[in-house]
Amino acid sequence: MPDLPLPDLIEDLLGLAPDSAIGALRRQRPEALRHAEGAYRELLLPADPGGLTLAERAALARHVAEREGDAALAAHFAGLAPAPEASPRLVALLAYAEKVAMQPEGTAKADIDGLAALGLTARDIVAATQLIAFVPYQVRLLAGLRALMQEKAA
Repeated sequence: MPDLPLPDLIEDLLGLAPDSAIGALRRQRPEALRHAEGAYRELLLPADPGGLTLAERAALARHVAEREGDAALAAHFAGLAPAPEASPRLVALLAYAEKVAMQPEGTAKADIDGLAALGLTARDIVAATQLIAFVPYQVRLLAGLRALMQEKAA
């Protein structure tokens, strides 16, 4: 049985057919498409999430997508896992997301130490930081493709 391609989050969110003009354009750079989808799966749905739970990952991604103004992406993330209960750890992760996104130059060792004190390992903190940086990329990609779709529809 041949390997079937995995669904593509971006195409799913946009309702974009792989054989459409924009779908074909995306496939001109298959490595970019593969790496973006792979990053999404590794950051949001890893086989081994380590100490950063799938629910925490989804909550972080949702928070960043909401801050970036993409309701569809935020809703997707909300549907990945039940929302974790409010806790000092979740509050700290969301505050860290804000700081990394809005004042990355102000992020200091104390921020990392604070997350470590709440039980996050270095691997978990790196994953959270990568996720916080990746979601805005997805938002920009979606915005660009939406603009192309509107241009083609006009």
